[in-house]
Formats: sequence, C-alpha cells, structure tokens
Amino acid sequence: MNRPHPAAQAEPSNAFVVARDLAAADMRQVDGMIRQRLHSEVVLINAIAEHIVGGGGKRLRPTLHVLAAHAAGYTGDAHIELAAVIEFIHTATLLHDDVVDGSDLRRGRKTANAAWGNAASVLVGDFLYSRAFQMMVELDRMSVMRILADTTNSIAEGEVLQLLNIGKAETTEAAYMRVIERKTAVLFAAATQLGGVLAGLPEAQCLALRRYGMELGSAFQIADDLLDYVSDSDTLGKNIGDDLAEGKPTLPLIYAIERSTPMQAELLRNAITSKRLAALDVIIAAIRDSGALERTRMRAQAHAEAAHAALEALPASEYRDALAGLADYAVNRTS
Repeated sequence: MNRPHPAAQAEPSNAFVVARDLAAADMRQVDGMIRQRLHSEVVLINAIAEHIVGGGGKRLRPTLHVLAAHAAGYTGDAHIELAAVIEFIHTATLLHDDVVDGSDLRRGRKTANAAWGNAASVLVGDFLYSRAFQMMVELDRMSVMRILADTTNSIAEGEVLQLLNIGKAETTEAAYMRVIERKTAVLFAAATQLGGVLAGLPEAQCLALRRYGMELGSAFQIADDLLDYVSDSDTLGKNIGDDLAEGKPTLPLIYAIERSTPMQAELLRNAITSKRLAALDVIIAAIRDSGALERTRMRAQAHAEAAHAALEALPASEYRDALAGLADYAVNRTS
C-alpha cells in the first residue's frame, strides 16, 4: 500500500498552505501571465482588472489546475496559460456577480461596481471573458476549448437559475444544488479535468479529475454559504447576512425552514422574501436552534469525502495528496 505523502496528513487549516507552496513556482508564472495578458490600451480596463485580480484572492482555481496537471504527469508549459484563462473566467464572473447582487464588499475591499459603477464592471467582465477566449484559441486544442465553452455556458445558466430563486422561500435543496453545481462547481471541475486532458490521460482518469473538481466545488460553496452565518465580516471579507439580505435561499436557510418551529420558519420565509435584516440576531438564532448549521456542515463534508474518493483513480504523488488536502480545507476554512 502506498504511504500518503505528508501533504495528505496536513491539518485542514494548513492544507491550503501545503498546496500553495507546492504550486508556488508555477503560480509565479501564472501571475506573470495574468498581468501580461490583462494589459489593454484602455486605462479603465487596466484599473478595474488590476483592482479585482490584485485583490488578494487565493487563486484557488488556477492552483487546482496546476496541481491536477502535475498529478496527471503533465510536463509541458501549456498549463500556465490555461491557469490564467481559468482565473480570467473566474474574475469575469466575480465582476458580473457583484453587479447582479449589488455587493459593495469583497475580500474586505470595495467591489469594482462600488468603486467604478455597474456599467464599467459589466463591460470589463466582458473584456476578461473575451480575452480568455482569445487565449484559448491560441492554445489550439479543440478539447480544451469545448470544455471551457461548455463551462462558461453552464456558469451563465447557474447565474440565471440563482436569479430565479432570489426571494423564493420555497426553494428546495435540489434547486439550490443545481445552482451551485453550475455557478461554482463546474469551473472547479473544468480546472481539474483540463489537467488530465493536457497530460493525455485516458478518459476515465480525466473524468475522475472532473468528479473531484465537481465535488470539491460543491463542498467549497456549501461551506461558503455556511460561513455567512458563523463567521464575522473581518474574517469573511464580506458583510455577515449578505446572502439573506440579497434574498438568497442558501442551504442553511433551506434546512432551517424544514426543521424550525412554525413561528421560526415563518420568520425565515419572511426574511428571504422581504430581503430585510432587521432581526438578524433572531434569524441566526433560529437557524442555529434548528440544527441547520451542523446539517449543512455534514453535507459539505460528504462532498469532500466524494472528492477524496475520486482521486483514487490517479497514481499516488505529492500533487494528488495536495489535492486531497484541499478537499479537507474546503470544509474547515474560516474565510
């Protein structure tokens, strides 16, 4: 039996550090590529793009791609440009998300729409999408373009599905999962699957990497929605209760409505439909009393365990172990 690399034994809180350090050399090149390809003769594009790309994010999706490529045995350098493409797609979605949600805070900083307005944010998001597709064409690999084209289409579907759920207190767990699979998990899945595609792995292993990414992305988003009720704004980098204020029926709320007293359930339904936070403390207490937070945590953990299982299709390596560590990190992080 293969003994796990120390990365697999790292505490969840340290797992991201282990993965980041393992990918550090490649990610320095990715960061250089991002800044090189961000450049535009339009000054406002440079300012907004730099604001969000340089905003202190974890670069988790490109890091996943880099690690997956190495775990798959890839030895070329196309993963550097492809990691930058993945980050551009993610950044474009953030710009559009913040406009749709009316958010004014991300990672503890003003959002681009709060600083420059909605119109500029949407248009720079469009620039990043189009720049990503320019770079995809330069890679000249139809399989890569097909995966990323399908991914961006799914992300757009997820955004629309989420919009349709806004203010709907009767949203089901299944409807919630359809949103996060398309809106969040699908880009994680593409990032990891493409590592296998670049390496020329058999289809079964590429699909195993995709399953890992989908399960990891689901775990990550569910845990993120949980943090909206258990963290604080300084740690989380956004205002506590933002999801509720936007009328988003996330999993903690869905579970709480199912198991609360009739009076508490009505309070939660009214909070979603009215998008009001006048009784936030009472609402959070109702969610905690229902057991919804622990149930949400268990659902995230189940997806993390499924991500671990998917990795068994790959040969043992420090990169595979780092990917496994990130599944634990996803559900145990504080921000």
